Amino acid sequence: MALMNIMLFHSTYGLRPAVRRAADRLRGAGHEVWTPDLFDGRTFETVEEGMAFQDEIGKDELLKTAVLAAAPYSERGLVYAGFSLGASIAQTLALGDDKARGLLLLHGTSDIAPNASVDDLPVQLHVAEPDPFETDDWLSAWYLQMGRAGADVEVYRYAGAGHIYTDPDLPDYDDQAAEATWRVALGFLETL
Repeated sequence: MALMNIMLFHSTYGLRPAVRRAADRLRGAGHEVWTPDLFDGRTFETVEEGMAFQDEIGKDELLKTAVLAAAPYSERGLVYAGFSLGASIAQTLALGDDKARGLLLLHGTSDIAPNASVDDLPVQLHVAEPDPFETDDWLSAWYLQMGRAGADVEVYRYAGAGHIYTDPDLPDYDDQAAEATWRVALGFLETL
């Protein structure tokens, strides 16, 4: 039996090989993992192309697709996880799912609804330092808001790493930061 049921969302680059490798790594640790394709098969070589496509789809439609992907499994108590854009989607879903077991954020966060409330939801964030998409001011405010919402948050920063430093096929890749992230993240999942 799987240790955790994990819904893993891809970044604005789409469902690339690195996401599948991450899912395989999680499965190798005994977890059951789903990797929904929010972009219907499209992948992108640059963040600008991916962001243009996600803007074309629209945030509401992306969230709807994500909710529909997670719904059949939410009764099991999901750990929501994601990369960058996928992390923001995972966060939104986890804060709205009272059965969520945890939240693993890689390279991204999202706005928090003023009425968001969870009961000691375990949250772990891994992010580059500095990160142009996750500035220090933003992360400080995000951390405080997550705490007020009832989340139990751990933040790990990786100096000198690029934004999506866990994807070996992207220029941001940082082998040491990526391995440290997976070591800590797998330990986090074991505690849930």
